Amino acid sequence: MNSICLLVMLATITLAEFSAMGDETSPGQPNPKPKGAGKATGFEGDVPPPTFSGVHYGEHERHVLDFWGAQSDKPTPLVLVIHGGGWMGGSKERMSRFVDAQRLLDAGISVAAINYRLMCHAEGVVPPVKAPMHDAARALQFLRSKAAEWNIDPSRIGAAGGSAGACTSLWLAYHDDMADPDSEDVVARQSTRLTCVAVKGPQTTLDPAQMKEWTPNSGYGGHAFGKKSFNQFLADREAILPWIKEYSPYALATPDDPLVCLFYNTAPDMGRDQSDPTHTANFGVGLQQRCGELGIPCEVVYPQAEDVRHATPEDFLIEQLTRPSGQTR
Repeated sequence: MNSICLLVMLATITLAEFSAMGDETSPGQPNPKPKGAGKATGFEGDVPPPTFSGVHYGEHERHVLDFWGAQSDKPTPLVLVIHGGGWMGGSKERMSRFVDAQRLLDAGISVAAINYRLMCHAEGVVPPVKAPMHDAARALQFLRSKAAEWNIDPSRIGAAGGSAGACTSLWLAYHDDMADPDSEDVVARQSTRLTCVAVKGPQTTLDPAQMKEWTPNSGYGGHAFGKKSFNQFLADREAILPWIKEYSPYALATPDDPLVCLFYNTAPDMGRDQSDPTHTANFGVGLQQRCGELGIPCEVVYPQAEDVRHATPEDFLIEQLTRPSGQTR
């Protein structure tokens, strides 16, 4: 890791988060411990040892993932976990913040957690946010390419994550399929579509004008497009509007997209300043309104929310990924 990245990570990650980035077992090798025995090395929380650790899905040092295979005699659904950190810090070892892997495994759902290039690795990538988002797409394609070998059902893959990782999850859900069926690369031929998404604190748009309309004290997102301040982000909005539309989940949503469930720590208050404008439930309400226009189910969960169907991301993922084939959503 270069020195610039290290300084950025130190500035954006708490000491607890940084200490969680522990050693891994040898890349691509099965963990010698049986599933369910002990705790995964370096992970926060009570995470079981992965079936495969440090598997490379690409050429960069951050292109690695860990995989937990659910025990089953038939192909299992899969949840892809994308960590948060503003695309500037974080690691797959933070997985327990976003989803309870053991609960998913107990429900017969396999799990994969990924690292991806951070903004400081995006030199030459335009806009910078393309690096982490396209890395996540590549990881999803890689996992699909392993479907037969790792006992994965490629038609039942959901995503989970938090903050920037949640935004990336929604971007994957709403983006057109990025598969290249004519590629010589077997990974690139795989689909990037998802069955469902359950995420915590997602940003649902990267449009600064839209963010200001929903939450006047917004100040997030300019770094995704190489802008040094939110004021510059707003000033340059028209010039970079094609990028904004390409990487904003809100702008990509269409009627054929999958179900999503968004979790926030505070209630929304559209059009008013928020204590945490980067993770406000206003993002969720804004997307929910758009999904209502398109006829796409979008559940937004927050304290005191009415008619909550799913109290946790695991509730939603298990229901969606284990429902009988052909059952309507």
